[in-house]
Amino acid sequence: MNKKFTDSLKNPFNYGLIGGVVIVYFSAIGIVEVFSERNLIGESLSLGHLMLFFGALFAGIFTSKKIEHDNPLPNILSGAFAGLVSSIFPLALYYIGTHFNLREIFINVTPNLMDLLLFGRESAATGLFLFMLTTTLLGMIGAGYYLLPDVIKKPFTSGFAWTLGIALFSENVTQILRTLDKLVRDRSPQSTFIRDNIRTIFQDGSLVPNVAFWIFLISFGITLARVLLAAKKMDQPAVVEEELTPKKKLAKQITNMVLLAVVLVFAPVFIGRFLSQVLFLVGLYIMMGLGLNIVVGYAGLLDLGYVAFFAFGAYTMGILTTTTNLNPGGGLNFWMTLPIALMVSVTAGLILGFPVLRMRGDYLAIVTLGFGEIIRILALSDWLAPIMGGAQGVLKIPNPVFFGKVLDTPETLYYIVVAGSLIAGFISVRLRDSRLGRQWMAMREDEDVAEAMGINLVQTKLLAFSIGAGFSGLAGAIFSARLGNIFPHSFNLLISVNILSLIIVGGLGSIPGVVIGSFILVGMPELLREFNEYRLLMYGILLIVMMLNKPEGFIPAEIFKRELHAKDEELAGAQAD
Repeated sequence: MNKKFTDSLKNPFNYGLIGGVVIVYFSAIGIVEVFSERNLIGESLSLGHLMLFFGALFAGIFTSKKIEHDNPLPNILSGAFAGLVSSIFPLALYYIGTHFNLREIFINVTPNLMDLLLFGRESAATGLFLFMLTTTLLGMIGAGYYLLPDVIKKPFTSGFAWTLGIALFSENVTQILRTLDKLVRDRSPQSTFIRDNIRTIFQDGSLVPNVAFWIFLISFGITLARVLLAAKKMDQPAVVEEELTPKKKLAKQITNMVLLAVVLVFAPVFIGRFLSQVLFLVGLYIMMGLGLNIVVGYAGLLDLGYVAFFAFGAYTMGILTTTTNLNPGGGLNFWMTLPIALMVSVTAGLILGFPVLRMRGDYLAIVTLGFGEIIRILALSDWLAPIMGGAQGVLKIPNPVFFGKVLDTPETLYYIVVAGSLIAGFISVRLRDSRLGRQWMAMREDEDVAEAMGINLVQTKLLAFSIGAGFSGLAGAIFSARLGNIFPHSFNLLISVNILSLIIVGGLGSIPGVVIGSFILVGMPELLREFNEYRLLMYGILLIVMMLNKPEGFIPAEIFKRELHAKDEELAGAQAD
């Protein structure tokens, strides 16, 4: 009996300790204190509080996963115990921090952090008791949340996600509302409806508690209605697919495309300059991501020097259009240089492809990484300074001109990026469904078998490198025209890592996955520039979580999804038998 009781406490204790370590880690590196300055809902809930109690909540969730009981009480009690245990390390941090000078080792263990651990209470005993009580309750909530049926769990998740999302991006939502207010007042100067509601919804950059409650309630209700409707449809006899005629399918596709086109065309009008600049950066990474997706996702060639092609496009555009002494004969315009930059990047892809034709896996990754670093160092060197500007870079690159209008603002340059992304996406879709695309995928699965089936590996690999390089060169050319000045340090290894990360997070081989990955890894950090110091940390955490829980990515290609979950399906089938 004692052994059974001890075993029942083992998982809650272990998960509680892990949760406590997470809390202490976030505290020691300064996330809790820095994020505490960002209020989410009124002055009662800040982003720092979420980081502080993140560990306790998930300790309760993971503890509940490990317990199988018909009675929910053991899960709830185990979650409470896990939450209580998660407070051990933070309390130890408080005790050590108040008796020893930890700032000599951990500079972020400040008096403000200690005050956060005490909930601002003057009495240490009262504050520590409240901290323990809070972690215990959060452990119970986490365990209870896991036990909820899907019909309730999904609405709760949706409600919290929408509420916290709007609170987190309150500045961006406010900016959009102010832009709308300006558009309305230009037509009706007396209208103050939107301006008044901004003050009602947000105060001092945080969401008003009453509004937060209504956002949660509306999102909960909508999601609940959708879940119930989906369940009702599943209970009904299956609908024959043939009812949706080809004409109706075509009409539906055209409708979706028209709606997407309307959103893309009018987005800068409503979102303002800053968000247009964010979308510009996202679009650049979508173009580069689509190119690397061909090389890695379709052909299975791990390329860590992809930034080199981005540099080729940017420098070609800069050198041929600049008005400095690098181009004494006078520069070409943007539109004349764009196809040249594209061809230079494609040629660079072919040049890289030849030496690595017989390399695979890690060896290929190392060689391509070296290629990218060689290009950056050459651009930085004095040897090529008369051509590429050296450390001083290429200056005075003119902006594009379209029918006499200079495209020098984020709102106008946004359309060039959108056009480039749509062209890259269209080409990617056509290549994926073509004979060449199937050759790439066969080569990715097994080069020897693909060659035995008659696939020309040399031609197939070179086409993958060159087409992927072309997309990156296109993005680089637009990038240099936007900035007006480019420098070698703008093309470091981190860009290649970011592009590879976004196609992994979004889903290898998946075109929608590239778009989602770009918004997550490029768009969101730009929207949260105040937390830029922890951007790479968040990248690492997200990649670890994705690899452990959803290795195929957010929107994976079907073939990758089947491969990664084949064993799970076999196991489920064996259990069913």
